[in-house]
Amino acid sequence: MILILLFNGTIVKEKLDFNPPIDIMDCLALGQAYTEVVSTYQGPGKEQGWYLDDGRGTIQGYYCE
Repeated sequence: MILILLFNGTIVKEKLDFNPPIDIMDCLALGQAYTEVVSTYQGPGKEQGWYLDDGRGTIQGYYCE
């Protein structure tokens, strides 16, 4: 699950499904890889973070279920 904060203040959960299912360590690695593919890191500074390349907002994190 990727947590995105849109610039309008809305929090969006984008679910990534894997078939076949993967274990927790692979999920965490793919979460980081996904972040690096769809966004660009800006920093340091008070506005640092992973900014989505499509301009919608920022990635706040990810977790595996």
